Amino acid sequence: MIVVDSNVLAYLYLPSEHTAAAEALFERDPDWAAPILWRSEFRNILAGYLRRKSISFEQAYGLQKEAQNLLTGLEYEVDSRTVLELVRDSDCSAYDCEFIALAMHLDTRLVTMDRKLLRAFPKRAKALVTG
Repeated sequence: MIVVDSNVLAYLYLPSEHTAAAEALFERDPDWAAPILWRSEFRNILAGYLRRKSISFEQAYGLQKEAQNLLTGLEYEVDSRTVLELVRDSDCSAYDCEFIALAMHLDTRLVTMDRKLLRAFPKRAKALVTG
């Protein structure tokens, strides 16, 4: 099991330069976990695609449902104290620290492309792609 951030989920469902890497990651380890916050972040990503008219409303809603199905049983509440400690000790947002807190709780890695997270938490955060 690994923790993935909302952008990695988006790469899996929405065409991008990182889609192939997200698909390969999913083939290697299909047990993806995330804090419940992922839902709002993913909806916000879909909102951007909707506003740019890159996808239809029905496509956006379908992708949200599909991603929720993927994470069924693998969505977690995170401990607020842990999140705030991570915020205190880094320059990362509380939103981003939720993903690190969950990876710590599950004793696994966070897969992300967020440079701040990768820099602040090199033992816990792993890049989806290197380069």
